[in-house]
Amino acid sequence: MARVSARSGVLALLLAASIPLPTDSAEISAPDSSVWRIPDVGALPDDARGEQIRRGRELVTQTYALIGPDAPQPADRFAGNNLACGDCHLEAGTKKFGLPLFGLYSAFPRYSARSGTEISIEDRINSCMTRSMNGRPLPTDSPQMQALVAYVKFLASDMTKEEPLPGHGAGDLPDLDRAAEPARGERIYEQICRACHRQDGGGLPRDPQALAAGYAAPPLWGDQSFNDGAGMARLETMANFVHSNMPPGADYLNPRISVEDAWDAAAYVESQPRPREAGLDKDFPDLLDKPVDTPYGPYADGFSEAEHKYGPFAPIRAEVARLKAEQEKSGAR
Repeated sequence: MARVSARSGVLALLLAASIPLPTDSAEISAPDSSVWRIPDVGALPDDARGEQIRRGRELVTQTYALIGPDAPQPADRFAGNNLACGDCHLEAGTKKFGLPLFGLYSAFPRYSARSGTEISIEDRINSCMTRSMNGRPLPTDSPQMQALVAYVKFLASDMTKEEPLPGHGAGDLPDLDRAAEPARGERIYEQICRACHRQDGGGLPRDPQALAAGYAAPPLWGDQSFNDGAGMARLETMANFVHSNMPPGADYLNPRISVEDAWDAAAYVESQPRPREAGLDKDFPDLLDKPVDTPYGPYADGFSEAEHKYGPFAPIRAEVARLKAEQEKSGAR
């Protein structure tokens, strides 16, 4: 946390002294209705809806225990690793630029370029289940899916689709004018990341003898990590997430790693082995809608898989824009 200087403290007092204070007690206590606040799960009543929403939050924060590969009931073992959804969706999906879940409910159904079809919120959750969690889909009528949807819907309380709350995603770093460098990123990983995520990228389990207890710091590669079809397997997603959230204590207002270092550290992580997702060649039926940092082919732009994985991305973006303009001109799109 940044320290407040004496000068800034004096300035704050001077500013406060210059602002007329309200005299009406109602005016003093009335909250600002224009500011969205994270809805409080703990304030929900002890009824069926409240229980379902609380269960949804637990599924986000304790995925490994409830539907992980060692869950007590074999029928509940949907996740293929012992990660938690909250390892990527920070603070139970409420942290700005920590891949938050707030405000997403009203965005569905929506078109997905990856599938080439309109998808529901349940479809989007199952994309995480099969890719980030390296597992299998939850049935849409299962209590787990219904609880997750209820929680995501709850996090959209008092929001409107017309006025989306800023902070979605992981950030918007400027592109490097060169390819990201895994070798340089390894040195950054050693300095900043290794203490938590370990030399082998295997993370810090709460109990090394019982991975069903989850991780204090999640694995970044290896059998217990997300697979190569996950969003976090894309360099842009990883680099932005690192810059906005790592090391612990950082946020988008107070990054603790430079833009260049975030790109290279992310490149090192993405260069490591991880589980493979079958059928990735079927992703993005329209190849010109494929994100430029998708680390697997096929591609429509003539650039190699290595260039798509590590950049530089500006030449790829320019070529994709040219090809799209040609198609639109010919009426093919």
